Amino acid sequence: MRQPIIPPVRIFLADDSALIRDRTAAMLASSKLKIVGQADTPESCIAGILEIRPDVVVLDAQFSRGTGLSVLNAVRKVAPEIPFIIFSNHATPGYRTRYMAAGAALFLDKSNEASELARAVLSVSGFSGS
Repeated sequence: MRQPIIPPVRIFLADDSALIRDRTAAMLASSKLKIVGQADTPESCIAGILEIRPDVVVLDAQFSRGTGLSVLNAVRKVAPEIPFIIFSNHATPGYRTRYMAAGAALFLDKSNEASELARAVLSVSGFSGS
């Protein structure tokens, strides 16, 4: 019996740093993970996420002109089914609590939990990888 072909998990990267987006995309590059969109401002993130409807959003907590929380809140009002992984250097308990209370699926610290991001994306997308 043939295994069903499972399409790659479609990811939207939301971070104001092009360097971080590029590094994150490279880290997530695999046959089961596909970057389908990127944006660097809260407004462009909201528009892009709602247009593309990715399987998972990887979202930074802070932007130079706003917050990831505004993105999370705006998208969840319209598309609550899209899971968000917060991937940020602002990983204090206050940030974690605020984002998780707003509906984020997971919160990872860029500085010491980056190696867990691909597994986290697969987990929140509902694809186990096995």
